Amino acid sequence: MASSLKSLVNDDDRYQKSFQLFLERSSEHQCMQDFIHNKLPDILASVGDGKSHLNVIGVGSGAGEIDLEMLSELHKKHPGVMVDNEVVEPSHQQLYNYKVLVSQKPDLDYIKFNWNTMTASEFEEHWKAEKATKKVDFIHMIQMLYYVKDPEATVRFFQSLLGKNGKLLIILVSGKSGWGKLWRTYRAQLCQPDLSQCVTTGDIKSFLDSKGVRYQSYELPSQMDITECFTEGDEKGELLLDFLTEVLDFSNAASPELRAGVLEMLRHPDCSVESNGKVIFNNNLEAIVLDQLS
Repeated sequence: MASSLKSLVNDDDRYQKSFQLFLERSSEHQCMQDFIHNKLPDILASVGDGKSHLNVIGVGSGAGEIDLEMLSELHKKHPGVMVDNEVVEPSHQQLYNYKVLVSQKPDLDYIKFNWNTMTASEFEEHWKAEKATKKVDFIHMIQMLYYVKDPEATVRFFQSLLGKNGKLLIILVSGKSGWGKLWRTYRAQLCQPDLSQCVTTGDIKSFLDSKGVRYQSYELPSQMDITECFTEGDEKGELLLDFLTEVLDFSNAASPELRAGVLEMLRHPDCSVESNGKVIFNNNLEAIVLDQLS
């Protein structure tokens, strides 16, 4: 990223605001819920190999809404089984929200929550320092590989923790989404070298293919209304632009040329469709499911 541009993740308050607006303007959670309720149950049917106790890790769990839906589906497939759930999330605010959510939900007695206020790489260091030998039955990494320095190494580490019939679920933006086109075009200007915000499932699948690692993939159709981005000075449009570019205060921090180029790209047919006066961005996600390393 150009030195004058700061990453949005450096300002957690603004990041959370822009993320909440993104969820309001997109069908992101809806498409994930469709996947969780319609496809995930079959994926989870074989985990655990008949054990009475399952180990789960959520990496980048956020406020827990999606986690609890997945744990509910796991419970339906394996009733009577106890779950040891490691929650890995660096944001204190998000972890607090997750704990509040758990306190409000009945019937979670089958889950033991272990709270880890740390990044994925800190958790990896912690796991290795503890010399933990337990194997994990289900690991999920939902929309978080943008925030690690080495997505390939992170995937390899967590896949190495899987036990027999274990599953690793990764959900990221699809390489065929508007994000993929935007990032391929403006990677040098927008992406911070010590993070890798510009990673898509296309990148992960290329790495897996090069190593001969087998996986299943599922396309999750999603869209996002970005019309407000094209009204100069619109507060919500500015927040959405920050989220789309991952740049703090993008409209003011970016050069006029970069801002114009990004706005033009966001309107491009490879990224969006225009309908009834609205600009609808292709927010397609993709799920990748990995088994235990053979």
